[in-house]
Amino acid sequence: MQKADVNNMTFFEHLDALRPGLIRSVAVMVVAMIVAFILKEPIMEAVMGPQSADFVTNRAMFHLAEYMDSEVLKINQSPVTLINTTMAGQFNMHMMMAFYVALIVAIPYLLFELWLFVLPALSRSERKNSSLFILYIIICMALGIAFGYYILSPLSVNFLTGYRVSDNITNMIDVGSYISLVANMVLVCALIFELPVAVHFLSKTGLITASFMKRYRRHAIVVLAIGAAIITPPDIMSMILVIIPLYLLYEMSIWIAKE
Repeated sequence: MQKADVNNMTFFEHLDALRPGLIRSVAVMVVAMIVAFILKEPIMEAVMGPQSADFVTNRAMFHLAEYMDSEVLKINQSPVTLINTTMAGQFNMHMMMAFYVALIVAIPYLLFELWLFVLPALSRSERKNSSLFILYIIICMALGIAFGYYILSPLSVNFLTGYRVSDNITNMIDVGSYISLVANMVLVCALIFELPVAVHFLSKTGLITASFMKRYRRHAIVVLAIGAAIITPPDIMSMILVIIPLYLLYEMSIWIAKE
């Protein structure tokens, strides 16, 4: 397809051209979901990791707590009792895990298909830059997933499972609720870490500038601090572990907006 042909296509012709890529993306997601459904044991073990004392983050926090002589930093040292309260609960949980895994796998492939779709309309230099741009998106997404899984999930699990309104109320955590928490933390962080990518687009359209972000830097720090205080244990070290990566993302976005 030539560049001129692409420019002369109607909206519905564009949709028709995009359809095969979308179908392939759905097929990839279905296959990934089937594979994830079959591999339930390693996936379940990974999902259960953040609430275990043997999880790498919890062990690191334990050693840090020993060094700093701070009991507050010892997170998720007591096992969480997870229960199932419905007949189809465990099957639904299994399907939900497979869906989340498939979604994480399918998103990079969908981006690749979208890149292939717009490729004929790009110049040679634009093709080179766009291919690197897709790589940046995937890297940011991978970093967000790692941050959500290794940092935010164990801190959130520790806070929410230990939170008490009254000593007369006993927490009995439904396994579906736990899995939703971990999966949402991972997916939300994957989106948050795309902030530099979003800023790049917004800066190109003139909707946001580096000076604007600099002017509201203090406001951003306050918002980050409040968010970190809500989701972390009541100690400064845990807050720092959350704030630093998010603040670096903000500063990176300012740098990107200058370009």
